[in-house]
Amino acid sequence: MVKISKEAALEYHEAGRPGKIEVKPTKAYRTQTDLSLAYSPGVAYPCLEIQQNPDDAYKYTDKGNLVAVISNGTAVLGLGDIGAMSGKPVMEGKGLLFKIYGGIDVFDIEVAEKDPEKFCEAVEKIAPTFGGINLEDIKAPECFYIEERLKRTLDIPVMHDDQHGTAIISAAGLKNALEVNGKDISKVKIVVNGAGAAAISCTKLYMAIGASKENIVMLDSKGVISTSRTDLNEQKKFFATSRTDIHTLEEAVKGADVFVGLSKGNVLTKDMVRSMANDPVIFALANPVPEISYEDAMEARPDTLMSTGRTDYPNQINNVIGFPYIFRGALDVHATAINEEMKLAAVYAIADLAKQPVPDVVNDVYKVNNLTFGRDYFIPKPVDPRLITEVSAAVAKAAIESGVARRQIEDWDEYKRSLSVLLGQETKLTQKLYATAASHPQRIVFAEAVHPTMLKAAVQAKAEGICIPILLGNDEVIQKMANKLDLNIEGIEIVNLRHPNEMERRERYAHILAEKRQREGYTFQEANDKMFERNYFGMMMVETGEADAFLTGLYTKYSNTIKVVNEVIGIRPQYKHFGAMHIINSARGTLYIADTLVNENPDTETLIDIAKLASKSVKFFNEKPVIGMISHSNFGSSQSDGALKVKHAAEYMQENYPDLPIDGEMQLGFALDRELRDEQYPFTRLFGKDVNTLVFPNLTSARSSYKMLQMLDADVEIIGPIQMGLNKPIHFVDFGASVRDVVNIVAVAAIDAYVDKVKKSISFAE
Repeated sequence: MVKISKEAALEYHEAGRPGKIEVKPTKAYRTQTDLSLAYSPGVAYPCLEIQQNPDDAYKYTDKGNLVAVISNGTAVLGLGDIGAMSGKPVMEGKGLLFKIYGGIDVFDIEVAEKDPEKFCEAVEKIAPTFGGINLEDIKAPECFYIEERLKRTLDIPVMHDDQHGTAIISAAGLKNALEVNGKDISKVKIVVNGAGAAAISCTKLYMAIGASKENIVMLDSKGVISTSRTDLNEQKKFFATSRTDIHTLEEAVKGADVFVGLSKGNVLTKDMVRSMANDPVIFALANPVPEISYEDAMEARPDTLMSTGRTDYPNQINNVIGFPYIFRGALDVHATAINEEMKLAAVYAIADLAKQPVPDVVNDVYKVNNLTFGRDYFIPKPVDPRLITEVSAAVAKAAIESGVARRQIEDWDEYKRSLSVLLGQETKLTQKLYATAASHPQRIVFAEAVHPTMLKAAVQAKAEGICIPILLGNDEVIQKMANKLDLNIEGIEIVNLRHPNEMERRERYAHILAEKRQREGYTFQEANDKMFERNYFGMMMVETGEADAFLTGLYTKYSNTIKVVNEVIGIRPQYKHFGAMHIINSARGTLYIADTLVNENPDTETLIDIAKLASKSVKFFNEKPVIGMISHSNFGSSQSDGALKVKHAAEYMQENYPDLPIDGEMQLGFALDRELRDEQYPFTRLFGKDVNTLVFPNLTSARSSYKMLQMLDADVEIIGPIQMGLNKPIHFVDFGASVRDVVNIVAVAAIDAYVDKVKKSISFAE
């Protein structure tokens, strides 16, 4: 675990804008009309609608995506009763987690009131503002009364996360841990050390998934909770054991199958662990120091299945695996409560997710290649992007089925897709690409199959159903790489172009290429030598129809690849140049940027081809192109060569394509700001239109623009480069591309190949 110093923590919270969260507007606010709609007089209309139908608050306000994180500061983390104001940094942190994992807005509210009745009254009075309430860091036993009362008096979801969050995650972990060691939850002996809010809720949930109350022993600071004690509150009495032979933790854990610690550090010794049953399950959840360290537990009993609350050990019990997604599902159906059915649905969804193949992004974050269900992985990692879709959908469905939902969900696949879009894991564009590609999977050659990223992408693309991969490279090396990465490549074709068995194909390809380029000095021997190179061989597979598309560029220089493309594939007859485009998906919409790869310093003729290709490519993605030709000047304000070439290209396009919305030359700011452009330059062909396609004057400006966006905004999704103007579907990937980036290009290549086939079949029929 990274050591956090006091100075670093204080600097983090103080630097720049103090705190960790802020409020941002979601509607336009720049003009007087905007402000009149946002406030007076326009705001009166939604107010009156809500007066007539209170549920319309979900329609016209942020209520349906707004949670209150409320605390009185009586049990803050491991700090205890430090007061409401002192706990504010924790509540802000909870708000940040809600936002980044669940896309949920949060107001943190610190109530300086320890009296449960008065605290509840305060919460009840502000509840209409919110779609849900997350109670946080309230001490026991008051927290039990507060939650029960608010659940009774309010018609929105209320959950004390300290109780139920830990309970849900640990119950999922316990279910899976017992499955790993082959034990029946109804028969195992469970020791719970701690009797606070979290311990009580955890133990009740364990019973809900099958644990037997008779097999549970709970301890508090005074020892075993037994029926002989007279100092027990109602919550503890429920778990009092009638056994008279045990009084201490040491006595209780002998022969136990499960230890759950929700108490304090270093109370479980190695000898106690050694006294437990075979394959013991130990959940040491005290923070920051667990009841026993991971190292000591494993040294005492190597057969231990262990969880802690820490990030630096396997199987972390982390509430962030649950609460953002539980509230997400509850909010999305406008639930009136978070009930037991919804909590159990979350347990089973989390448990099931740990048994599924782990996405590449999780392996990358944890610097491993093969997380698989077992002793060291029986709880999903907090960064798993599937949590929001699987857990939220399960909770929403349980809310509907148990009758606490005001809103129904009809299309669950569409709902899950919307959740992916919400957190930027996918956009509507990528969803559409994947769905289209999956309906017509094509044979795609992966040139650099010995690269881990390319190999992972090929396997994932096959699993997504968007292509039939062909791996190009040494079959033995690829198989070793697959074994190392724990990838299943069974059924995937591997072509070892250097193998003697491929000699006939190499020579056949060489004859075709030599004949094609014979007037450029090519000889058969020269062409044959080139067939030992991946890019030449792979592109010839596409040229001859033995594959449908080709992917390269992960570690091959673009200049070398472009040379091969020109020799083997060539440019479409109606153009003299080809180019590439990157797609930018951001909060403001989709932008298409050209040319980002091929033409270093294009002249007017080249810019015209790029503009035509860009227009055609945007239409390929089923959008209407609105093109801004970018320069450092605006509509003749500069007579430099750089400005004039853009101006002349725009004029040519306007003259020859009168229905195409295109104009320039113009600065980037005017291209993207419609109101400013329309005010200053109302004569443009772009008047009243939002530009979605940018043609830059040179390669440097185009690449710098999309790269800068990529580096400055983590929420921006970049797809590309996408080739424009080649005779066949040959596609490239960027240096350093992620697996996801490559799979996105695979989807584009598959669609490109299918469209190419359709066009040829139509031409043949004609």
